[in-house]
Amino acid sequence: MRGYTFYERVSRAFHDYSSLSKLIVISTVGGGSLIAYSEANASSDAYSVAPPEMGIKKKKVVVLGTGWAGTSFLKNLNNPSYDVQVISPRNYFAFTPLLPSVTCGTVEARSIVEPVRNIVRKKNVDICFWEAECFKIDAENKKVYCRSSQNTNLNGKEEFCMDYDYLVIAMGARANTFNTPGVEENCNFLKEVEDAQRIRRNVIESFEKASLPNLSDEERKRILHFVIVGGGPTGVEFAAELHDFVDEDLFKLYPKVKDSVKITLLEAADHILNMFDKRITAFAEEKFSRDGIDVKLGSMVVKVTDKEIFTKVRGNGETSSMPYGMVVWSTGIAPHAIIKDFMKQVGQTNRRALATDEWLRVEGSDSIYALGDCATVNQRRVMEDIAAIFSKADKDNSGTLTVKEFQEVIKDICERYPQVELYLKNKKMGDFGDLLKEAKGDVAQDAVELNIEEFKKALSEVDSQMKNLPATAQVAAQQGKYLAKCFNRMEEAEKNPEGPLRFRGTGRHRFQPFRYQHLGQFAPLGGEQTAAQLPWDWVSIGRSSQWLWYSVYTSKLVSWRTRALSISPKPVNPSTADQQQIGSPRWLWLVEKDRGNCGEQNPSGSVTGNRRNHCELKRRFRSFSRLRLAAFRTVSCDKDGMNMTGVARASYRYQPSPV
Repeated sequence: MRGYTFYERVSRAFHDYSSLSKLIVISTVGGGSLIAYSEANASSDAYSVAPPEMGIKKKKVVVLGTGWAGTSFLKNLNNPSYDVQVISPRNYFAFTPLLPSVTCGTVEARSIVEPVRNIVRKKNVDICFWEAECFKIDAENKKVYCRSSQNTNLNGKEEFCMDYDYLVIAMGARANTFNTPGVEENCNFLKEVEDAQRIRRNVIESFEKASLPNLSDEERKRILHFVIVGGGPTGVEFAAELHDFVDEDLFKLYPKVKDSVKITLLEAADHILNMFDKRITAFAEEKFSRDGIDVKLGSMVVKVTDKEIFTKVRGNGETSSMPYGMVVWSTGIAPHAIIKDFMKQVGQTNRRALATDEWLRVEGSDSIYALGDCATVNQRRVMEDIAAIFSKADKDNSGTLTVKEFQEVIKDICERYPQVELYLKNKKMGDFGDLLKEAKGDVAQDAVELNIEEFKKALSEVDSQMKNLPATAQVAAQQGKYLAKCFNRMEEAEKNPEGPLRFRGTGRHRFQPFRYQHLGQFAPLGGEQTAAQLPWDWVSIGRSSQWLWYSVYTSKLVSWRTRALSISPKPVNPSTADQQQIGSPRWLWLVEKDRGNCGEQNPSGSVTGNRRNHCELKRRFRSFSRLRLAAFRTVSCDKDGMNMTGVARASYRYQPSPV
């Protein structure tokens, strides 16, 4: 690929000069973190509000969820005139884009989680957190009903009710099974940290089970057949991580079952990574083919049993089955049951998510906001308001609209209806005058005058540019930040509205509508290669993109603690780790052969001594995603802990940090 010669040279230089590469990586990650820190401080200063006067009752804001949208809202809310109550069944925020890396030990779970109370404890806003699950929303009486997520007996007081003035719904979504029989019972999902841990444990257990001597070759192949359903970013990244995990680490531990392992990726569409550039899609499919990952396109799953998965070819309807050992289901999202019930309350039935306006307010309610995966922005169409727009622009009430009259309101139109600007850009038109001239015909721009019908014709295709926002962490984080900005300036905006004109009313909207700014997307493909698609049609594939991917993700982690851990994770004790929880990590543990400072071995093979002896273990990161930095730590070990292979069967039990 000639287009990537420059990146190949840079990558080769990094390999040849290891010290320089380490310095550049640390500088890049540190610089990204500094930028993230400065941005956070800047936003905090920009929207800071003076404390409320004594005696004024604070408005109560209830936030449901601590995912990307909810956490971003809490981090950016700086107005002390609110009493904020946060309700969520998990007391931590998880950096979900790195969940596929957790499944195979590339990143530890504790490196991507941060307690909610740590995030909000230093803010000047009254924020209380309740670890509970909301099971009902009463919009009419402004109440939410919750129950404790703890498994302890609270003497019948597990449930409680909470009032609100404003409700922010940021509950995320669940995996979409499309009502396929057997999926809930037999498949693994990848939405939470616990899911990643479960997958990691199942992979190790599959290899252990397949290594038993009393199995037939057919049964061994079934156990070691890993199926991923869904060719989106999550499914593709997990398939790549699993392949590297098996190829680089597990084959050394289980050499006898090497020929029995198979990874299959099922995708119902014509290509994987459909949301990416075609160049990335083609490269990913070609790379998976070289790596031995079986990609089956146009295959829809119709049924899953405990040992077989049934698929149907989309073109001819032919049905077939294949045995499997583990299935990971990653085929999109669906709303939670509580969201479905609430949608019925507000008259939104047969929708995939809560519909909101451009200010993230739930349609049919003035005090409830929804953001993140549980909601979708319902952008208003230009043709619905075409008569009102024409009337606002026609100030002399002549019944015709000139270019000059239209230019006076064009800014408000583009702010209120972003599809207009997209349409002009795609048509390569300089301004709105070119669009009006095209509708009128071969007439000088200054002489163009349109009546209402001609104006409708000119804008008839504008709404074709409308697209739903993707359900990604990037969208949710931007929505949370935007809504916090609105809450910070709520009182001021009531007095001095700063939004576009109200075409169907008088005055202006309080705020500018939400606008999503796409900053790019990444797709790690394994083998130290990542595909990056950035704005302005900039595409990069290779090792250089791997560095960029890891640097960006490290800078976006929610705290300095998680940023540090993602670069240099703390080792665990192989002799005391709970092997039933997680399988072996993906880094090599190399024993220092030195001077007998590990004590003497007793007949059982374990290390002994008058004091607790320690072995110096080097942990060398196996891929560019770990920045090729070596971490040196001192941990306790014994002969069994090393599993007689030089690779520690170390493990950890993930628990949220104390809050």
